[in-house]
Amino acid sequence: MDDLEEIQALRRELTQAGYEYYVLDKPTMSDYDYDHKLRRLEELETAHPEAVTPDSPTQRVGGQALESFTQVRHQVPLESLQDVFDFTELEAFDQRVRGVVPNPEYVVEPKVDGLSVALEYEDGLFVRGATRGDGQVGEDVTENLRTVRSIPLKIPGAPPRLIVRGEVYMPKKVFHALNEERECRGEALFANPRNAAAGSLRQLDPKVAASRRLDIAVFNIQWAEGENFSTHLETLNYLGEKGFKVIPHYSCSQVAQVTGRIGEIGDGREAFPFDIDGAVIKLNSLSDREILGSTAKFPRWAAAYKYPPEVKPAQVLDIVVQVGRTGVLTPKAVLTPVRLAGTTVTNATLHNQDFITEKDIRIGDTVLVRKAGEIIPEVLSVVGEKRPEGTQPYHLPKACPVCGAPVERDEDGAHTRCTGAECPAQLLRNLAHFASRDAMDIEGLGIAVVENLVGAELVKTPGDLYFLKEEDVAKLDRMGKRSAKKLLAALEKSKEQDLSRLIYAFGIRQVGQKAGKILAARFQTLENLQNATLEELTAVDDIGEITAQSVLDWMASPQSRHLIDRLREAGVNMTAAEQGSDQRFAGMTFVLTGALEKFTRDEASEMIEARGGKASGSVSKKTTYVVAGEAAGSKLRKAQELGVPVLTEDEFLELLK
Repeated sequence: MDDLEEIQALRRELTQAGYEYYVLDKPTMSDYDYDHKLRRLEELETAHPEAVTPDSPTQRVGGQALESFTQVRHQVPLESLQDVFDFTELEAFDQRVRGVVPNPEYVVEPKVDGLSVALEYEDGLFVRGATRGDGQVGEDVTENLRTVRSIPLKIPGAPPRLIVRGEVYMPKKVFHALNEERECRGEALFANPRNAAAGSLRQLDPKVAASRRLDIAVFNIQWAEGENFSTHLETLNYLGEKGFKVIPHYSCSQVAQVTGRIGEIGDGREAFPFDIDGAVIKLNSLSDREILGSTAKFPRWAAAYKYPPEVKPAQVLDIVVQVGRTGVLTPKAVLTPVRLAGTTVTNATLHNQDFITEKDIRIGDTVLVRKAGEIIPEVLSVVGEKRPEGTQPYHLPKACPVCGAPVERDEDGAHTRCTGAECPAQLLRNLAHFASRDAMDIEGLGIAVVENLVGAELVKTPGDLYFLKEEDVAKLDRMGKRSAKKLLAALEKSKEQDLSRLIYAFGIRQVGQKAGKILAARFQTLENLQNATLEELTAVDDIGEITAQSVLDWMASPQSRHLIDRLREAGVNMTAAEQGSDQRFAGMTFVLTGALEKFTRDEASEMIEARGGKASGSVSKKTTYVVAGEAAGSKLRKAQELGVPVLTEDEFLELLK
């Protein structure tokens, strides 16, 4: 078998394996074999670039990051649906349909709470995908939709032109895992799966979208050139045969059956991999749909039933405090069991002290509870007349319930946090941040490995990382001797990192990368920084009083001192690198934009800062130069408007010579 034949064979194997895994949910190929074959295909396509096709499995994540999305006018409008909020309104909808169409047959589907998109195919190839937008005009998100593994890139036996509509969503289990990872990295959490899906699909970098593991449920054919269908069920069967992941659906001949199905969908919502915000009722006959037509806003042949939010009383048995991975203290009400949205609820979040104080929630109170967004149980209000005598207002503890370190409120007053540098509750987040690329840059120490180390109780503080033994690491799941050796080598290498990175790695509140560099440059050694006074800290440019106090408080903590002693014992560098003699960019500000080919933005930023300059993310009159790569957009236009000099990559490299 020559290379081109092997390429074709691998594509067939991988496409079929992907369909079985992502659409049928019945994998027949192991992850190891899939990854191994995909790597082999990438090697062959690199050797034969002329053989690369848009439908190759290697093209799921490709292309450069975009500056913005272009607009798309939908060939067939993506209509919205009229809402009905109870069965009386649903029966009125049915009567309106029966006034035109005798004996209608309906199809009932769960209403996925995601982002509606149109997928366009030409001669079987996926050529474009767009968001719904206002129904007439959406945004071109083709490259991001290519990363959704359940969307076929090629359809065998497809019509010359096919447009299908579906709902992109983030599976619930992916949503929870993503939020856990974001919490470990100290990033803002997504409010719900829909927000996460929408934000992911509108990422300008397809690689970021791919990491979010989105999925889709296809529910309609918008256009199928040369194809004739008589019912909606026929179109759904057709889509399933062509390899699409089709929305679950139920056929009903009477409105009583419709209401029954709506109840079943609502009661079974927890079993769906996606969140739902209702049920959709559609007329099955396509010719009858034509007769009914549409209003200016909605089709007359369909409706969306919205489930009423369930609100039920429960008694607060206790209030317990959890410490999150970022140190935030979150109070939680322990409740008498109550059934809500298909599940039994025994606790509800109380958010923070302000929430508790505003609603005056006390242990022993009877409260009204609902599921916010059908996901998170929350307390709506206190039933005052049922309050027992002798209850007391509740206040969060002044010390961390996990490690005993003092707690303090954020500047905005929203959250109360543990200040402990070695708090066990924050260990995963602290380790992940410590090892991150912009901190100590410990290659191979990602979230999964961190969880492995903590689970095996090999690490209880970032300082313990430098005392790991190869034989212990090799015994961990998915590690082995080779991986253990590489990890220990990366840890050894990280000991040489500059003091600025170590300061940032500590995770001191208010101290980011920039502040870490400023403090390292000013104090030169960690010992000097430990001994600095408030006056000395605030005298440093760009270091305000809040940041200075955060540094003082962190350095004074016994847990912080223990961590520093542990790192010093391991031989971690605690001295700032000498400032380079080349300061040609001193006082200059650079902005990088577009797709850079000869270096990454991080590499260019480091080159600028090493020569005394500053890399900024926005263009202003104070910008010295803009370095523009391919597909530079709004930043380039603003530079031209302001008369800021624009450099190509080659011209920038000339400045470095």
